[in-house]
This record gives sequence, structure tokens and C-alpha cells, in this order.
Amino acid sequence: QVQLVESGGGLVQAGGSLRLSCVASGRTFNDNVMGWFRQAPGKEREFVAFITRNGGTTYYADSVKGRFTISRDNAKNTVYLQISSLKPEDTAVYFCAARDSSAWLGTRRPNDYLYWGQGTQVTVSS
Repeated sequence: QVQLVESGGGLVQAGGSLRLSCVASGRTFNDNVMGWFRQAPGKEREFVAFITRNGGTTYYADSVKGRFTISRDNAKNTVYLQISSLKPEDTAVYFCAARDSSAWLGTRRPNDYLYWGQGTQVTVSS
């Protein structure tokens, strides 16, 4: 089992930045590919980014490429999402997720992720 707890969300003006954190506990963190997703009201959960176990490979949704950066610190059992140049359409609950330890790569599909945090709200005002 992996428990995930996100933090760092908040209210920010358009053009601003936030750093989201997700702390993992329960088993060896560096066994898991990690992803970030988001869900706006009335919409489906949307892929944002993933990072492989050692951080060597990252992948982003086109909508956030160049503005968001995913990273991880395995010594701290933490994955981060630096979000910059925020737009009102980035408003959503942001979730971190972990794939099963047998997975080597991330995917864009929420169903491929086994463990989920409770989410942190990001609201961008225009």
C-alpha cells in the first residue's frame, strides 16, 4: 500500500505560480512511477504529467507543457509539480497518483494508477 498526501494548492492570480507537493508513505517510494492529474468541476479527470522512478523521464500533457514541471526527491518520498504562468482554465483539484511497483513508465490513463491522494484545490482568478 502507498498513501499519498498532496499540499500546496491555493488561490492565485492569472500568471502566478504554485508548487504542489505529494508525500508518499507506506512502502518504498522509488519503486513507483508517479503522476499528476487534475479534475475541474463537471469534467473528467485529466492527465497532467508523469515521472519515472529515478526521475529520468518526464512527460506532460500538451496543455501544460512549458508551464508545469514535475520532479521528485526520493530521499524525501516526495513528488512535486511546479505550476507557472497559471491560467483560469488551470483551476481544478490536483491529484497525485502512483502506479503499481511493476510499472516502468507512466501513462495518461487514470485507471492505470493504483494509488491516489485526496487532492489539493488550485483556483486561478482572472
